Amino acid sequence: MGKEELMRKLEERIRTCRKCPLSQLRTNAVPGSGSYDAKVMFVGEAPGYWEDQKGLPFVGRAGKVLDELLREIGLSRDEVYITNIVKCRPPENRDPTEEEIKACSPYLDRQIDIIRPKVIVPLGRHSMRYILEKFGFEPEPISRIHGKTFEAHTLFGKITIMPTYHPAAALYRPQIMDELRKDFATLAKLLEKLG
Repeated sequence: MGKEELMRKLEERIRTCRKCPLSQLRTNAVPGSGSYDAKVMFVGEAPGYWEDQKGLPFVGRAGKVLDELLREIGLSRDEVYITNIVKCRPPENRDPTEEEIKACSPYLDRQIDIIRPKVIVPLGRHSMRYILEKFGFEPEPISRIHGKTFEAHTLFGKITIMPTYHPAAALYRPQIMDELRKDFATLAKLLEKLG
């Protein structure tokens, strides 16, 4: 079975999932979007209002910030894969709970296994903590480790993890945008090296 078929089946399972109470509140589950052959996977925390409405990740204000950052390093959404740890919107956009992350994270693990990205960029502290712990690293405050790279060795090769701030943070703290720009410049150099 090819990547596309595997991902389509997984997306269908996500859309019909009832593993946690968030499924009762959603308009749409948000599996993810982009290329199934992406070198880079961006992992946010959970869908917000607009994502829940449209069933697509990062389509609200934070998504516009992400689009701008991608454009600045010469990438489009079609070339990367964008998803979240939790696939349904928590009420009032609150942080996802440990239980919700535990129920939903096997979907993300499977997406990583199918896509096999060369680089994973966790966006925000929840996804940073989950991804770093998954690959055996000790999480630190995101303010200390954003833009730094971690090399993980998997059955299908090396993955570089580069955490950064969630684009939504730049909406409330403009200085974060400068940090995001620097981190995305680091990402561009990393991708150049990978070829």
